[in-house]
Amino acid sequence: MTDSFPRRQARTRRFTLGAPRGVTVSPDGERVVFLRSRGGTDPVTCLWTLDLDTGEERLVADPRELETAGADELPPEEKARRERSREQAGGVVGYATDRPVTTAAFALSGRLYVADFAGGLSPRLVDTPDGVIDPRPDPHGRHVAFVSGGALHVHDLTARTTTALAEPDGPHVTYGLADFVAAEEMGRMRGYWWAPDGESLLVARVDDAPVRRWHIADPAHPERPPAVVAYPAAGTPNAGVSLELVALDGTVVPVRWDAARDEYLADVVWDAHGLLVVVQPRDQRALRVLRVDPATGGTTLLHEQTDPVWVDIVPGVPAHTESGALVTVGDVDGSRRLVVDGEPVTPASLQVRDVADVDGDVVLFRASDDPTAIGLWTWGPDGVTAVAGGAGVHSGRLAGGTLVVTRQDLDTDGSTTTVHRGGAERTIASFADLPGLTPRVALLTAGERDLRVAVLLPTGHEPGTPLPVLMDPYGGPHAQRVVAARAAHLTSQWFADQGFAVVVVDGRGTPGRGPAFERAVHGDLAGPVLQDQVDALHGVAERYPDLDLGRVGIRGWSFGGYLAALAVLRRPDVFHAAVAGAPVTDWALYDTHYTERYLGRPDTDPDAYARSSLLDDAPALTRPLLLVHGLADDNVVAAHTLRLSSALLAAGRPHSVLPLSGVTHMTPQEVVAENLLLLQVQFLRQALGA
Repeated sequence: MTDSFPRRQARTRRFTLGAPRGVTVSPDGERVVFLRSRGGTDPVTCLWTLDLDTGEERLVADPRELETAGADELPPEEKARRERSREQAGGVVGYATDRPVTTAAFALSGRLYVADFAGGLSPRLVDTPDGVIDPRPDPHGRHVAFVSGGALHVHDLTARTTTALAEPDGPHVTYGLADFVAAEEMGRMRGYWWAPDGESLLVARVDDAPVRRWHIADPAHPERPPAVVAYPAAGTPNAGVSLELVALDGTVVPVRWDAARDEYLADVVWDAHGLLVVVQPRDQRALRVLRVDPATGGTTLLHEQTDPVWVDIVPGVPAHTESGALVTVGDVDGSRRLVVDGEPVTPASLQVRDVADVDGDVVLFRASDDPTAIGLWTWGPDGVTAVAGGAGVHSGRLAGGTLVVTRQDLDTDGSTTTVHRGGAERTIASFADLPGLTPRVALLTAGERDLRVAVLLPTGHEPGTPLPVLMDPYGGPHAQRVVAARAAHLTSQWFADQGFAVVVVDGRGTPGRGPAFERAVHGDLAGPVLQDQVDALHGVAERYPDLDLGRVGIRGWSFGGYLAALAVLRRPDVFHAAVAGAPVTDWALYDTHYTERYLGRPDTDPDAYARSSLLDDAPALTRPLLLVHGLADDNVVAAHTLRLSSALLAAGRPHSVLPLSGVTHMTPQEVVAENLLLLQVQFLRQALGA
């Protein structure tokens, strides 16, 4: 019997297992390192290299050949890191290398392994304290630093000795780890950085004593104590983050900046042109790049961006070109542009997404001239050049003149990774399973704001047959659903094949349309995003007369879950049923860095929180609503759903709640992921009379 699409999608982690990822290119451009599992249903990730001279792929590390303990024996801090990064696979899920990419370090089950790419030998297990997290070789490959027990350690690979360089000086202090909001919201997953000469490190000291403790229990296992989580909810204290320069001989130099003004540490860059730290104030209306004097720890302002609404943290910047030019990304003339030494170098027609690499004086970046497509571009002595574009979603790496391009599009299953060097092209093999489902996607614009929309109809749909409608959005900041890539539409097509016309809308707040479009949700996370779903639905219905606007459902997860519940509460005239998965229902319960960017603080901007909350809308519910929530979720905690359910019960409004025991904000478990989709279809069919 062939497994269902939902089961196969869950087993293959959305058909990503077996595909190459985590690419690193050596500075000479001759070696490519990457991660890949051995098959499309194999969750154990291995470390590989591709020799560009010979074209040979070599398996460097297979965890099954290295492990002597269970692969699930992870330190709690590593489990938290994987939850923050949404990592769903196992094995070697991360690695770091020295500068020439000859040595790599990685952790398995909390133990340190070191691999030599050139020697061809198996990775060796290093005798260190248990609970190893985030190991990183120094640029010269003589030492490996790692975190264990909240302390930063350094292992000397020649002497085979380990030294604790920075140890916690309090019960809530860690060295070398990212704090919660840095990992969850800023994209900073690390907490220490090597000096270019390998003789010292910049180390983050995190003290989360001021952060409120939340207790997340598993009601299915009352014998277990609840997990205690330091969760910085909106308007409450953040962890205290400071920096120390620690030499290998143990000398410590504190780094000084106005942390009372700029409490967020956004990023660190330490290269041949100096040490830079990027800091941000609590209101996020500025982003400051500070130059650090490693001898004294003093800082001076190098670059500053300000905005009356907020300043976004853009991945990959700041950076330096080989000649020392400072590379940033800024909002100029209504567009997000690449800026070099203070001058915009990209046209206003391009919306820059992030910077992927700097190779010499050439900058590789991702950008869009159409919001549904993300291309690869370079800027350098020859100006701006498109290196991978067209309808599709691209990412890439560039070093030593070697360009690696990963492409997804609407014509091909999965992703394709190609390596370009000296006019030659090689493809890194993908072992990912094929979904066996071809999305039939129509990408179009709708409404007065030219909203980007994807429409998917059932396979073999006969024109003239009325179809219930399923809106399938995310709809909020940081994420797009309407993109020119098949993988983004697989689940939507499966829902369409269950008898729905599926409509996906990227409204105001979503990326790709420029700063003004994203900032339209400032002070109100409800009104603009909901109005855009309504406007787009009506615009699509004018072009697709088979859409039955008397039977409209909506589903979503996380922000999409919030939007789904919002839709039936505030616009029951348009939406007739909703499935809200892991919804934020009260923004005062969500974290500081995300929530305060859009709504300010609850004590100073209470009206913004009231506008965006769902709790006061509970008495207005007249449509079927299914709330789904993982009880182990430490990002959008289950209290969101439980408080809305309590408000609905108090108002006498019938609804359904599906609690998921042991499930976090992700749902990687096969049975859970499969049956969640099946139950949603059943609920929507009954609610809409489909």
